Amino acid sequence: MANENVASTHLNRWWHVVGGVSMNLALGSLYAWSVFVAPLEKEFHWKRADTSNVFIIAVVVFALTFIVAGRLQDKLGPFKISIVGAILVSLGFFLCSQADSLNKFFIFFGVLGGLGNGFGYATPIPVMSKWFPDKRGLAVGLAVGGYGAGSAIFGPLAANWLIPTYGWRTTFQILGGIFFVMTVFGAFLLKNPPVGYKPAGWTPAPASKAAATTYDFSPGEVLRTSTFYFMWVAYALGCAAGLMVISQLVPFAKSVGIPSTTLAAYGLVVGAVGNASGRILSAWMSDHLGRINVLRLMIGISMVAMPILYFVGGNVVGLFVMLFIVYWCYGTQLSVNGATAADFWGTKNLGINYGMLFTAWGVAGLLGGRIGGKLYDRYHNYQMAFYTAAVLAAAALVCEFLAKRPAVPGGVAGRAAA
Repeated sequence: MANENVASTHLNRWWHVVGGVSMNLALGSLYAWSVFVAPLEKEFHWKRADTSNVFIIAVVVFALTFIVAGRLQDKLGPFKISIVGAILVSLGFFLCSQADSLNKFFIFFGVLGGLGNGFGYATPIPVMSKWFPDKRGLAVGLAVGGYGAGSAIFGPLAANWLIPTYGWRTTFQILGGIFFVMTVFGAFLLKNPPVGYKPAGWTPAPASKAAATTYDFSPGEVLRTSTFYFMWVAYALGCAAGLMVISQLVPFAKSVGIPSTTLAAYGLVVGAVGNASGRILSAWMSDHLGRINVLRLMIGISMVAMPILYFVGGNVVGLFVMLFIVYWCYGTQLSVNGATAADFWGTKNLGINYGMLFTAWGVAGLLGGRIGGKLYDRYHNYQMAFYTAAVLAAAALVCEFLAKRPAVPGGVAGRAAA
């Protein structure tokens, strides 16, 4: 009977992946904000800088909330925190349908949407890391891959059918209802494993090879490791480089003669598929090649790809190929860093430990688009923006080479992970 229970638990752990994917597919709608920009600017005569601030607020609130939500997840478990995220995201979308001023969008999409993303996104990574110590990269990648895929599904759905058919207000309501069902469904599937759970037939790596995985670092101990700061800077610069290019794609494509309709119809899907592929497949690669090795590889590829994207941008095929690669490298960082944090600092406090690291993404979201836009305004072309992105990626690569597995704090080697 005991063996049957273990086998059942081992099989059922994959349902938690389903829950994480469902949760993140809905949350990934944050990336689809761009499809609402044109109809909102047309109706209210807002400037692009104003509507861009809605997304920036959402990103910053998301990143800051992740720390608090991560800590609460560590203490209260994933279900309650996921439900809070589900309610906030859905409420934010519904209230957007009633908005008639930019300030209301700042609050409803930016603040409520950012809070909902922070609470919802804080749960799948710790849950996957605890259920899948043997396939941590793959499991985390599948769960957060849903976030990258969300815009590929709901972006075109909103842009090509819902908004033209029902208008942007009703579209917000429809999406809010869909997201509520998906996130609540995901929340009910996200639960922590029994204490001491290990997959059947799996033997942990010897402590001498992976000392950090046998000890749960407290947040204070994480902040006292140089590894955290090297990883944080690499995360911030690597994602800022990707977001700098991604944020300028529409005006860049227009400047080189690519019709905006072509980019809108296919570019969003190509980028989203690349983003999701990077989150899933690079994370799976990291199970076999090592987390830091994969981060180094993909950031290095990103460094080379960004200038190439500038030179081949006038060719539709070349643009989409390089767009896929840049998004892949960007998505890699969102999943592999989560798995790395679990490997390096343990899973007991992973919610807040990864939350602290995740603030780097918030900084990247704040800087990426702004730097790209300012460089274009100064030089009146995108060459310097794409070259600067490559320089940022190069700096991130140096930091990844300096990041090493942290040593267990002295005098506590005997304290095992819970």
